[in-house]
Amino acid sequence: MTSAKLKLGVLISGRGSNLQALIDACAAPDFPAEIALVLSNKADAYGLERAAAAGIPTTVVSHRDFPGDKPAFEAAMDARLREAGVELVCLAGFMRILSEWFVESWRDRLINIHPSLLPSFKGLDTHARALATGVRFHGCTVHFVRPAMDDGPIVAQAAVPVLPGDDADALAGRVLESEHRLYPHAVRLIAEGRARVDGDLVRIEGGGLVLDSVVNPPF
Repeated sequence: MTSAKLKLGVLISGRGSNLQALIDACAAPDFPAEIALVLSNKADAYGLERAAAAGIPTTVVSHRDFPGDKPAFEAAMDARLREAGVELVCLAGFMRILSEWFVESWRDRLINIHPSLLPSFKGLDTHARALATGVRFHGCTVHFVRPAMDDGPIVAQAAVPVLPGDDADALAGRVLESEHRLYPHAVRLIAEGRARVDGDLVRIEGGGLVLDSVVNPPF
């Protein structure tokens, strides 16, 4: 008897390249999750077209429809997610800071992908900042969301080398390729019940925290 797949809600604001990675992963018969809803705060987000092309339900909850009323905006999002039967919310380029109320409402059922090896380089401009500090490795992180920005138990990470001559765009492109592999990997761990929150950590059954995407640097 086939087990029910974990129902995902994906929140986007833009082009949705990580959404596409999840769509592609969910298309595999053996993938343990399916996307129940793609929600955007922007009606012109290209990710909505990606979802529609894959036959996935979409909805738009624009923050502009709730001027000065963030609680009402988030309550509307929350209602749409719950109506769709969402069990795990995946942030994929959703460019709004979520309140403590929303985060705690979905505690341990809300994940994000961030373009750095957390806890380093929280916030924006991660690639330029990584280059400015001279780190030898950069990467991306999937973590459970907590009220503080880019904080929470780490599910999985992927590291890439910083190569001689890299600029922010080149490094960003290499990291993005890793993001597209890492997010489905992390979702699989959660959907299979192998990734469990234990205090401030995630315990992985039968595997480590790092998805090995490191290549040998030429130095």
